[in-house]
Amino acid sequence: MDELTRIAARAAETILDFVTKPGVRSKADGSPVTAADEAAEAIIRDGLKQLAPAVPVISEEHAAREKPKPITGGSYFLVDPLDGTREFIAGRDEYTVNIALMTDGAPLFGIICAPALGDLWRGIVGRGAERISLAHRSEAPTPVHTRPRPKCEAVVLVSRSHLEARTKSYVDGLPGAKLVQSGSSIKFCRLAEGSADLYPRLAPTHDWDIAAGHAILKAAGGSVTAPDGAPLVYGSNDLLIPAFLAWGDPARTVLIKD
Repeated sequence: MDELTRIAARAAETILDFVTKPGVRSKADGSPVTAADEAAEAIIRDGLKQLAPAVPVISEEHAAREKPKPITGGSYFLVDPLDGTREFIAGRDEYTVNIALMTDGAPLFGIICAPALGDLWRGIVGRGAERISLAHRSEAPTPVHTRPRPKCEAVVLVSRSHLEARTKSYVDGLPGAKLVQSGSSIKFCRLAEGSADLYPRLAPTHDWDIAAGHAILKAAGGSVTAPDGAPLVYGSNDLLIPAFLAWGDPARTVLIKD
């Protein structure tokens, strides 16, 4: 865990070096990528290769250049070296480094680091989650846990850059919901530390976008499922999750039955 934390922290430091010169270009699918994405990915892939050379790594930018082979069993790492690239380009603080360890199709361990905020969250399913200050890594981590869903105003987090009609309609149907827009996987961390209650996304997103957050939130007492409550299926040919609901309080979920 500590070595993976150091790898994520090194990637975060590198990303901050590119804040004033991000080096933006467009990928084949039209989405933006920066020199910071690529530099952080190189650091993470190299670090993981040294730490666990036998464990395969699937990472966003490498997958854009070479389609990864499906992994149906065993363990592998899922990496998003800079989640929230649009937020990074816009000069906002809501971008993250994501590293997850997948085992038999489910996230087991996750790290999310927010370089601009100086915070890192990590969790192992079944063993708890915690927050660490990057500036004070020698200090003891702070344990984090989800909160019971409030009876009155639940805080619902939605994407700042990808809020589409189906998600908006679902949120509009929740009584007493306070809508908060936010970028990147940091939304999972807000749920895990008990400052928000729900993060719905009813549109496709890639495995590497949510696996680390899934592990941290589950380790902190929350849940991430398909809209109907079924387990998420990672490792499809296109590495896409069609939709999900992330809850801080699994006992108060509002599912969608098609």
